[in-house]
Amino acid sequence: MTGGSTYFERRLAHRMQDPAFQFEYQQASREIEQTMAVLHALDSRREEVGISKAELARKIGKRPEAVRRLFSAGGNPELNTVAAMAAVLGGEVRTVFPTPSRQEVSSPTASAAVATRPSRA
Repeated sequence: MTGGSTYFERRLAHRMQDPAFQFEYQQASREIEQTMAVLHALDSRREEVGISKAELARKIGKRPEAVRRLFSAGGNPELNTVAAMAAVLGGEVRTVFPTPSRQEVSSPTASAAVATRPSRA
């Protein structure tokens, strides 16, 4: 532990020595990373299509501030909200399961992707 580290960094380093905590922390980090990747893909596509966050919100029956907050602050969107946004943006939500080893099957992880089709101009 270095003298310049924050309390959080020191506490995290200490907690990461516990294998159970380390496993949970890494699993949560993967989930957050995947969620943020999906939100980034949706927001990028929204910009490509040229619609505002407020317009997207109206098209999926959500309040504009909720969609703005989701894209700006992240969060854990409901799957049906993600699917609705993808559909409005000309895409769909798919799960991707890499070929797992036997060991990985006991603690599965999957990545999620938002696939969008090019707009037909």
